[in-house]
Parts: sequence; C-alpha cells; structure tokens
Amino acid sequence: MQPKAFRAFRSRNYRYFFAGQALSLLGTWMQKTAVSWVVYTQTQSKLMLGVSVFATLFPSALFSLAGGVVSDRYNRYRVLLLTQVLSLVQAALLALTVYLQQDAVWAIIGLSAVLGMINGFDVPARQALVYGLVEDKADVPNAVALNSSMVNLAKLLGPAIAGFALERLGAAACFGLNAVSFVAVIGSLLALRLPVYKARVVTQNVFDELAEGFRYVRRTPAIRFTMLMMGLVSLLALPFTTLLPVYAKDIFHGTATTFGLLDGAVGLGGFIGALFLASLKPGTNLNKILTVNTFVFGAGLLLLAYTTWYALALVFLAVAAFGMMSQMTINLTLLQTSVRPDLRGRVISIYVLVFTAGLPLGSLLVGAVSHQIGVQPTVLAEGVLALGIGLLYLRELRRNKPLPPTLPVAAEPAAVAAVTA
Repeated sequence: MQPKAFRAFRSRNYRYFFAGQALSLLGTWMQKTAVSWVVYTQTQSKLMLGVSVFATLFPSALFSLAGGVVSDRYNRYRVLLLTQVLSLVQAALLALTVYLQQDAVWAIIGLSAVLGMINGFDVPARQALVYGLVEDKADVPNAVALNSSMVNLAKLLGPAIAGFALERLGAAACFGLNAVSFVAVIGSLLALRLPVYKARVVTQNVFDELAEGFRYVRRTPAIRFTMLMMGLVSLLALPFTTLLPVYAKDIFHGTATTFGLLDGAVGLGGFIGALFLASLKPGTNLNKILTVNTFVFGAGLLLLAYTTWYALALVFLAVAAFGMMSQMTINLTLLQTSVRPDLRGRVISIYVLVFTAGLPLGSLLVGAVSHQIGVQPTVLAEGVLALGIGLLYLRELRRNKPLPPTLPVAAEPAAVAAVTA
C-alpha cells in the first residue's frame, strides 16, 4: 500500500511519467543555472540576466495559447512526445554552440527563445496529460503536488551539480548532459499504456476556441481570481531569482558553486513545501495555506535582502521558496481539479500565459531597477510586495468569496466547476 504522500504512484502510467520527468528535469535545471552563470560572467550585466530569462519565458507566453488549443484538439501524448524530442535537439545545439564559440551570449539567448517556443506547446500538453495518467481521480491533487516536489528536487540537485560541472567540465558539458537527460523522458513516454485516442470533433476555428477559454475564465470567479493572483506574484515577487547570480558573485564574492548552492537552496525550500502539500489530507482548507505561505514568502525575501552571511542567506532562501511553492502548486491543483475536461488545455495555457508573461517582464523590471538602486533594496521591495499580495488573499478569505475553501478531491471536475461557476 502506498503512503498517503505518494498515493498517485498507484497508477502505473504516472509512475513511468514521474520517473522520466525527474531525470529530465535534473538536466533542465543544470542548463538553466549554466545559462544564467555564463550570461552574467561574460557580460557582468544585471540587465542581461533579465534579458536571458525574458528570452526563455516570453516566447513561451506568446505560444502558450496556441499550445492550449493544440492540446485540446489533438493527441496530447503525441504533442508531448514531439516537444521532448525538439527540446533534446535544442539542448544539443546549445552545447555545440557554447563549445565552438567563446563569446556566445546572443546565441544562448536565441536558443533560449527557441526553447521558450517549444515550451509554449509542451506545458499545456504535459499538465493536461497528467490528469489522464492517474487512474483514481481522487489522486490528481497528490499527483500535482508530487510533480511540484519532483521539480523542486531537481531544482535542489541540478544547480548544485551544475556549479560543480561548470568549474570542472565547463558550460558545454552542462548543456550536453541536459540533452542526454531527454532520453529518459522520451523512453518513459514510449513505455506508457494509454487508451486508444479518440479525436475530438472540431466545430470551431482556432480563434473561437481561444475565445471560449477566455470566456470560461472570465465567468468563473474562482479561476479568474487564481489567474489574477498568479499574475501579480510572477510579475512582482518571483523574479527575485534573477538576481541570485549577483548575490553569489558580488555580495558573497563566490564562484559558480556558490551560485549553484543558492539556487539549490531555493529548490530545497520548494521541495519541502511540495512534500508538505502532498501530505495534506483531502478537504484541507487550501486557501488558508495559500494565504499563510504567501506571508512566509514575503518574510523570507525581507530577511534575505540585506543578509551578508552566506549560510544564513541559504536558510532565508529556503524559507522564501517554501512559501513560494504554495503559489504555483495550489493554484495549479485548483485548476486541474475544477476545470471542465474539454477546456483543460486552454485554461492551463491561459495560466501559462499569465505566469510566463509576468515573470519575464518582472525579470526585466527587476534587472533595470536593481541597476539603478542596487540588488538588496530591490529584493527588499519584492518582499514588501509579496506581503501586500498576502493581504489580498486575506481580504478575499474574510469576504467569504474566495477560491473553493476546501479541495473536493473525490469530486468529478465537472461537478467542481458547477460549484465555482
């Protein structure tokens, strides 16, 4: 019998999916760390750090709406398989480019934009597919939380390994290892046993289907509130991670390993937060947890801002990431379990749009502001803004018109949607 925190592993398909994604994500975070370090060490520019994040995330935002329509119209499994193959090619080209060119900043940014376009189709298909991989739909929230724990464990280990690899093997090796990691996820996808795909009858054009998704979000208060809050967080608070290379190099006078450990501390906090969410009992008031942990997020950033003791900074980063994790995991859980099945891909794509548009714009903003007033005051301001967002959650709770107060994990998605409409 599976422990409660791992009950989604009862589903064979989900076990295979989880294993492949875990190995691939380890390589993904190694690549992300290497990109940030190479860009900053070659340019010494905080603004260029923001540009590198923007290059990956903004194309993902632009293409996510089309990705949502593709996910709802076509076989999500085949879409995901294709995006993983293309991601492997992108990582291999990145490794080759960095190996052949000593100054490859703009090539890195260009290939990062290519990855962003691929992700625009990958994320809606992958997130929508998870629901179908879990046999007992009561385990879907647990599967979403386990996915988050997987991402954050990779974020914990990947940057630390990347820091070591950057110093010993070089940036090209990090990118090459990421390319190899995609073999695992492609193999796991090929091993899935899925029912025969039945094509959906399409009666609308692409733009009408997109409009239908936006109307659904607008007319569903719970989902609309989720989108708004996630947009604010991704624009105003989450971009603090863009400045971690500056903390590593200029404040703590460290190396790539220093940066890798800082990034790893974010992963550790997020991993602990995701495991905490995975262990919650059905019916837990997720709104209270979301509100409290938003304040935890803000407090962690306030404590981090002017910390000059490296060991203490790692602790404060982990605290901030613990709170940050609730934002993405709980919001995505609510979407996965409450959205109409035929609209799941499109609604998730709108969520991706909000998140991936807010974060790169916020990264550019943070890079520009920190260039003018300094890194530490900027992180302090982000902490204050996170606390302000926590107050918005608190106000919504006191109005008694929040997101669904408890997560009806055993209910069918259509029934949950009817309650929230």
